Amino acid sequence: MTHSDRHLASQSSSDAAPELASESARRVTLRGPAELADALPYLLGYHPDDSIVVIAVHGEHGRFGGRVRLGIPAVPGEWPEAARQVAVCLLAGCEEADRPTGAVVYLCQDARAGEDAAAVPVRLRPLAQELRAACGALDMPVFEALCLSGGRFWSFCCEDPRCCPPEGNELEPPGSSPMAAAATYAGIRVQGTLKELAARLAPLAPHRVPLQEQALDAAAADLLPRMLDVSAKEVVRTRTLEIAARLLDRFSSAPIPAGRGPSEADLSDDARLSEAEAASLIVGLQDRITRDRAAEWMEEEDAQPALRLWRALGRRCVGAFTEYAAAPLTLAGWVSWSTGDETNARVALSAALEADPECVFARLLHSACNSGLDPEPLRGTLRGQRAAHGGRPEACRGAGSGADPEA
Repeated sequence: MTHSDRHLASQSSSDAAPELASESARRVTLRGPAELADALPYLLGYHPDDSIVVIAVHGEHGRFGGRVRLGIPAVPGEWPEAARQVAVCLLAGCEEADRPTGAVVYLCQDARAGEDAAAVPVRLRPLAQELRAACGALDMPVFEALCLSGGRFWSFCCEDPRCCPPEGNELEPPGSSPMAAAATYAGIRVQGTLKELAARLAPLAPHRVPLQEQALDAAAADLLPRMLDVSAKEVVRTRTLEIAARLLDRFSSAPIPAGRGPSEADLSDDARLSEAEAASLIVGLQDRITRDRAAEWMEEEDAQPALRLWRALGRRCVGAFTEYAAAPLTLAGWVSWSTGDETNARVALSAALEADPECVFARLLHSACNSGLDPEPLRGTLRGQRAAHGGRPEACRGAGSGADPEA
């Protein structure tokens, strides 16, 4: 029996954790490695891949708290520093009065080409040891460390082949566990893998890059000097928001048909934008005031069209303009968080910070979302800002490429 069995499994269902947010504050007891392994996608909202995930454990009943996810470094020599950073970040993200009493570690990675699945935990065991040592050095003992790969799991903390055989154990069938039932009750759904979610924000296919980069070059040459000109920048702001309003109307009038998958829906949205329109809006959004005005499209009938537009613009930031993706991806993350989709919010905000690690708006939103804060205070501020300047600007029909393209 592993340490996690002793620490987490012996509690009654009224006391144990993790705790799923719902109207009834329903709680679930996780008993042993199998249920801990099954719980991970419900805790994150997606299936992590190529990931280190460390979750804080609090109190005598093992309540789950904050969590940190990091991609597994490809170079083993980087594992000690990665483990140290993960442990430090996990502790830093917890309030001083609620210091973790331990942690649970997950290493998620599929087998490489030609590699047997059972070789994955063997290869990753040194990383698990680094994480256990790093957490232990901060007085957060690791109660369980699991490897998840190819629909199976292995415990790094149990050496008993009767319960933890070398070939691993199969994960529970989807939807069959207590955690799955509690997640369904709480309205939590698993939205695919991390790679699938991140792919919705990835740059355009290579064959489309040259035309888009040319359009971005032209827009930057035209707009950036005027954005730096005190006498002209307000005109650029107004024009940018007019283009955004027109495109928002276009997306609103063309909802995604039911039954379309994410990739098909994204291709349809990509077809609604010309290179020139996308370039003008991307460059215009590099102005902080313009970006903050665009953040007002965050709820009710504006939210979903705005989210689709910001994602589409993020995909258009190609070549030398990849850093420009921070603005539209931050807006995508904000709309997702504002509408209750914390999973996609974290993915979009992480992508924004990859594009520009110095983007303050993305950093603040990412921290707030990860801390479980309520977005309503920011929504209230933006509602007041919108009311102060008279609401959404009128759509500008003359901007960009003119007629709306057919999807």
